[in-house]
Amino acid sequence: MVSAIVLLTVERDKINKVAEIIADIEGVSEVYSIAGRYDLAAIVRVRSNEDLAGVVTEHIRKVGGITSSETLIAFRVYSRHDLERMFSIGLDRA
Repeated sequence: MVSAIVLLTVERDKINKVAEIIADIEGVSEVYSIAGRYDLAAIVRVRSNEDLAGVVTEHIRKVGGITSSETLIAFRVYSRHDLERMFSIGLDRA
């Protein structure tokens, strides 16, 4: 599984529409409206790097209203669930 965060800058009057379109793309699990340098963050989860390239270049980047993008590929996922499991090692031996 390949996970990535795609950060998008979008024309101001098109942010909501672009978010809705991207949320419907296969491989996109969530789209967040965010504050700061970027307008949207799309979370992409696919099987391979080739699939990621297809989602980003053939689908996301072709959505009208996007002015720029930056894709961050995740190496490892840390979740609260995993952290709780790591820190609870040995605690059940009390």
